[in-house]
Amino acid sequence: MSEIIVRTAVADDTRFAQEICDEVFISSQERKTGIAKRTPEYISGKILAGKAVIAVTEDGNFAGFSYIESWGGKSFVANSGLIVAHAYRGLGIARRIKEQTFILSRTLFPDAKIFSITTGAAVMKMNYEFGFRPVPYTELTDDPEFWKGCEGCRHFDILKSHDYKMCICTGLLYDPQEHLEIHHPDEK
Repeated sequence: MSEIIVRTAVADDTRFAQEICDEVFISSQERKTGIAKRTPEYISGKILAGKAVIAVTEDGNFAGFSYIESWGGKSFVANSGLIVAHAYRGLGIARRIKEQTFILSRTLFPDAKIFSITTGAAVMKMNYEFGFRPVPYTELTDDPEFWKGCEGCRHFDILKSHDYKMCICTGLLYDPQEHLEIHHPDEK
């Protein structure tokens, strides 16, 4: 198997947009979970804006993807759409993508709170390792545009019926203010 390269996506990677959408759809059907549907145009927009991370093989095959989006006047950033192509699962690629997505979020929006909503235990575990903590939805963005993105999810009616304050997914939050480095007065 060829080496997997995980990096910030570039314009040429828009050629994978349909494949990314297909992989997300198939995975949501297999897991019977609520993954919000995205269009190839939406995915391409994230790539062209420099807000996506992609995993590709050295011979040019799609292996995985994730993107970020800012909300609430850039005070919140969502890490979303983490997917690994079936042929490349079980190789630790999701963790590498998550790490690069986290770095990209912190680079582009250093003061923003980063959040993720998921039903996946593996994603929850990775988020915990990066310093995320579970939170009620009331601690996430109240930007109505974010919640519109959930309309393609099979569980959207649950979210809507609970006034966007509760759903099947777990809300996870990384607040940079909770991770400040502490300097002792005697240290230089």
